[in-house]
Amino acid sequence: MQLAKHVTQGKLTYLSQGDESISVYENDHYRWLTFGNAVSYNKDAQIIQSVMLKRKPWKLTLPHQTAMMLPLLFFKPDNMVELGLGGGNIQRFIQQVSKEITIHSIEHSTVVIDCFKQFFNPQNNQTQITHSDSVQWLQQNTTDNDWYVCDIYQNDIQSYQNTVNQLEHLSANIKPTSCLSINLPDANDTEVNLLLTILKQLSTHHDITYFHIPNYLNIVIHLIPKQWQIYKRIKRNNHSYLPNNTFSRWKTFWQHGKTLPD
Repeated sequence: MQLAKHVTQGKLTYLSQGDESISVYENDHYRWLTFGNAVSYNKDAQIIQSVMLKRKPWKLTLPHQTAMMLPLLFFKPDNMVELGLGGGNIQRFIQQVSKEITIHSIEHSTVVIDCFKQFFNPQNNQTQITHSDSVQWLQQNTTDNDWYVCDIYQNDIQSYQNTVNQLEHLSANIKPTSCLSINLPDANDTEVNLLLTILKQLSTHHDITYFHIPNYLNIVIHLIPKQWQIYKRIKRNNHSYLPNNTFSRWKTFWQHGKTLPD
């Protein structure tokens, strides 16, 4: 059964109504986290933030998540920072890929953190989670990290200028040797082109590769250090924690990305 059909058959497990409704649904196979109006049961009014396959909690279930993890094709990060925890898909996946990677999640919502701990950490993995606004955290933490992963959730409150400000802070805080991966949902073509132009101007030490996710509104953007020579790394397959079958499939996915010219 397709994931979309599962989503229509879920039962409400948890609901928090504050400035923004946050709810958890599940059926026999999946559990998922939504933002938006859960009481109305209007699926069009809800944003599905993340989906967990119960029997394989570490599995990436949404295509933009795979696109965000594609840099694992060509480098072995020691540490990474995730800006936006959500339902913890990235947390669970990274801990399954390699215990050598330390992942630190920054999440501004205490409700989301509580939902993750109660519903989305079935393996009881040791997690490092900080309750903080991502921009504030970036301003206060100057420690070098190998990889920053940012899920820019846009709602009615967040304006386009807020998104621009967030990207400017991200670009200002990554080092020439750090990788940055961004999930940008629900932006129109004009906004995407402007944001790519801004990132290009701010990130002179990085190449920019981006992916349009088929049948979804997500754009995934990667800022890759120029010095990495990633195509040599991919060809040799000596800079990846990925198992061979996953590496082969993701190598094909990477070929669908578009790289901005210098």
